Amino acid sequence: MATLILLRHARSVANGAGTLAGRAEGVGLHEDGRVQAEALVERFAGVPIARIVSSPLQRCAETLAPLAAARELVPVTEPRLSEVDYGDWTGKAIKDLLAEPLWKVVQQHPSAAVFPSGEGLAAVSARAVAAVREHDARISAEHGAESIWVACSHGDVIKAILADALGSHLDSFQRILVDPASVSVIHYTEHRPYVWKVNDSGPLAGLVRAERPSEDATVGGSTGGETAAVEG
Repeated sequence: MATLILLRHARSVANGAGTLAGRAEGVGLHEDGRVQAEALVERFAGVPIARIVSSPLQRCAETLAPLAAARELVPVTEPRLSEVDYGDWTGKAIKDLLAEPLWKVVQQHPSAAVFPSGEGLAAVSARAVAAVREHDARISAEHGAESIWVACSHGDVIKAILADALGSHLDSFQRILVDPASVSVIHYTEHRPYVWKVNDSGPLAGLVRAERPSEDATVGGSTGGETAAVEG
């Protein structure tokens, strides 16, 4: 199967203001975010990209614009990678939500959290995981198992995808950090995903040289398949 680079959008004006942007329109990148977006061209240098898939929201489109232009790729819009629908919480200052009883549920038992007039985090996880697995299978079939693709989405959505890939319950996803403009890398196989990077802000050229994980169980930290040896 192909290798997925999950990219969180760069710093947005809502990140700078401390508000919960959700799916509100007109939320673009902060000045710092525009710098982060331009830097992606160099960070991805040497990495072949078979396809770019994106949340439909403005801040993701603006994040991808420099990279897509440099690679002459048109991002594929995927609604299932959109931000959480926070319902009545959309646009509110995070500091004003800390006293809400639901806030503790979101932090401690997110699988049970459903935002007022919005969606539940369990539903977010289901739609996002289904989306990346479907795209990964399609890209693998069209471009080969060694292909690499990029999906640009949002913090909670990416954390949910990573929790699934790590085999963790959604209630543990708040333990995962995903900063603006960071990347996390998952290699899906027929039997299980392998998580290579989480919340990485450095260059990605090493992905091309990295040895693909074997379908055999890794032993002693090795990905060498039949050559792996048990370390005492």
